[in-house]
Amino acid sequence: MKRTHTCGELTEKSRGKKAVLQGWVSKRRDHGNLIFIDLRDRYGVTQVVFNPKDSKEAHKEASKLGKEFVVQVEGKVGKRPKGTENKAIKTGKIELNATSLEILNPAETPLPIEIDEHLLAGEDQRLKYRFLDLRRAELQQNLILRHKVVKAFRDFFDKEHFLEIETPFLAKSTPEGARDFLVPSRVHPGKFYALPQSPQLFKQILMVSGFDRYVQIVRCFRDEDLRADRQLEFTQVDVEMSFVGRDDIIGIMERAMQFVFKQALGIKVKAPFPRLSFDEAMNIYGSDKPDNRFELHLVDVTKELSGTDFEIFNKVIENKGVIKALKIDKGCKTLNKKDVDKLTEVAKLYKAKGLMSIWVKGKEIESQIAKFLPEKTVNALLSKVKAKDSDLVLLVADSWLTACNSLGYVRLALGEKLGLIDRKKFSFLWVLDFPLLEWNDEEQRFQAMHHPFTSPRDEDIPLLDSQPEKAKAKAYDLVLNGSEIGGGSIRIHRGEIQEKMFNALGISRQEAEAKFGFLLSAFKFGAPPHGGIALGLDRIIAIMAGCDSIREVIAFPKNKAAVSLMDDAPNEVSERQLKELSLKLDIEKPLQ
Repeated sequence: MKRTHTCGELTEKSRGKKAVLQGWVSKRRDHGNLIFIDLRDRYGVTQVVFNPKDSKEAHKEASKLGKEFVVQVEGKVGKRPKGTENKAIKTGKIELNATSLEILNPAETPLPIEIDEHLLAGEDQRLKYRFLDLRRAELQQNLILRHKVVKAFRDFFDKEHFLEIETPFLAKSTPEGARDFLVPSRVHPGKFYALPQSPQLFKQILMVSGFDRYVQIVRCFRDEDLRADRQLEFTQVDVEMSFVGRDDIIGIMERAMQFVFKQALGIKVKAPFPRLSFDEAMNIYGSDKPDNRFELHLVDVTKELSGTDFEIFNKVIENKGVIKALKIDKGCKTLNKKDVDKLTEVAKLYKAKGLMSIWVKGKEIESQIAKFLPEKTVNALLSKVKAKDSDLVLLVADSWLTACNSLGYVRLALGEKLGLIDRKKFSFLWVLDFPLLEWNDEEQRFQAMHHPFTSPRDEDIPLLDSQPEKAKAKAYDLVLNGSEIGGGSIRIHRGEIQEKMFNALGISRQEAEAKFGFLLSAFKFGAPPHGGIALGLDRIIAIMAGCDSIREVIAFPKNKAAVSLMDDAPNEVSERQLKELSLKLDIEKPLQ
């Protein structure tokens, strides 16, 4: 049993050659005297014709074939009759004239899901029968792309003298951010390991140990609610470097992305990538991961709309809030009141109290707030946003963060509805100078926007003692097509600054020692300046493949309910297993 060629290999140059193919029957067409099948493997599809003149036995056996039978076919490569060629595939000008057929394994019919790309089953059905779903050409191409991207990253970092070093999967729980996945210890009853949310602490230890260039393509785990771009287990391209500054890391990551896109997709990516501060990104795009593939910018009109009789505006301004505007060219012709109502719901979803609209019609405006706005104010507003006849202006008045964020999501909804987004474009940018801390209302304390080891800007170090909320971080995010695909920072490597950071976070020395003692201990013995970044591999590949969900580029993902339907995980375990782990369940089972 030996195939001589794959199902995507034979061409006109192969005419007259004998070939043995093995694969799955994708389609079968019985034309009476002639039987045709499309034979498929991961390399492509070849048409096979069974003619009793070539082999009565093979023709008779072919009549038994059904979809997804696994077969071996031997025959001679011939030219397809004129008018029957398929120019869409590499093998489309030839067919294999079969002289023998062996059914290696039949398949049950009907299939629980169709493998035809045009008859896509629901996602849960696809995940339940993932072994069939993965036979689809689109998914196979996605996983082939994933392989190419991973190889390209490894090749690039190897040339740049990085070492790939594995870090533990069973580690200490240091709950910061998302919930840890806990693993009970059998040997140490009542104690637990945690699966790593990232190798952050270990890669910093490696810097202290003198491995100045580290990389790892690593599985990470976070117990959090799932969405299209989030899974419980995911893959990072994890990078750390010593004796570097922000620009060194940005430079090497831009070269990495150029190399990967060239190797995997044959696309030339231009560098350097544009850079925006966090404040600029929020003010212009209403997002810290802006999609800059289309021009629709937020405009601050607080000054222009101050001093009116409109109480909502006045209260927002008194409370140091802002009024943000979006101007839609020819919006009066492309959008209607129902569209604005839907956009209002988007704004409210992101905590805005409402969305106000101003329809520009000639020299007049039509708006629910028109009676509160004097002519001078209207003219100043329209001038600021550069509005013309038939344009539409949308307004949100709220705190700075809410106004920017909610109108930013309205902007994205408009980009989709109005077809403003160039789907063929790959647009990178960096977002820099994030706030170091953010306020946690629930716990009434500051928390690190990235993690507790992110360094503040040098000029902001004094603010940690007096005004920590104003401190900016030496942090940077890499954004592609409106998705954050990577985030990193220069780390704190000096003890006195780390202590200031812990104080700002309300972390006592005892708590810091309990959570991060081994890292703090290492820092006492000569920690070099260092920094790094982690790229979300699944998100990068999904964008490269043109997929809306990372589930389309992961072989065995969980569904939205965090369940693996194919193997039924998570599942209950036996009392014996629980007893070995010194665990006892105290859960009320639902009534049957």
